[in-house]
Amino acid sequence: MAFFKSGDEVEVCSNRDGFVGSYYSATVIKKHGNDSYEVQYKNLITEDEPHRPLIETVNAEEIRPKPPKVVLASGFGSNDVVDAFDNDGWWVGKISRKKGSDYYYVFFDTYMVEIPYPSFRLRAHLDWVNGKWVSLKERV
Repeated sequence: MAFFKSGDEVEVCSNRDGFVGSYYSATVIKKHGNDSYEVQYKNLITEDEPHRPLIETVNAEEIRPKPPKVVLASGFGSNDVVDAFDNDGWWVGKISRKKGSDYYYVFFDTYMVEIPYPSFRLRAHLDWVNGKWVSLKERV
């Protein structure tokens, strides 16, 4: 498990109904003991004050460093695991097909839905394992 300090840019994984498997950009405000952090989200806002960023305490298991940018010279291929930016967060899915020169259809297993995205809203999916970033291809 990684340890974060105030000001670190991170992503928080949601396990809430309707948001399972999504990641949200946040900044660590402070650490609470060994098992939780207070974070301020970059794209999520409070319900009471729509201009105010949401601040929340999250379990340490739900937080990871901000992933590095991965540039793919040839784009994505069928069944590549990707993160698609939608509804203010990153959602894990698989490329199901390409549309034109710059759009990809992404299938989300959890929700059994396929949605087209422009390539600028996609990134290669990486997992944070034992303190380092790995792709699914490296894990196999």
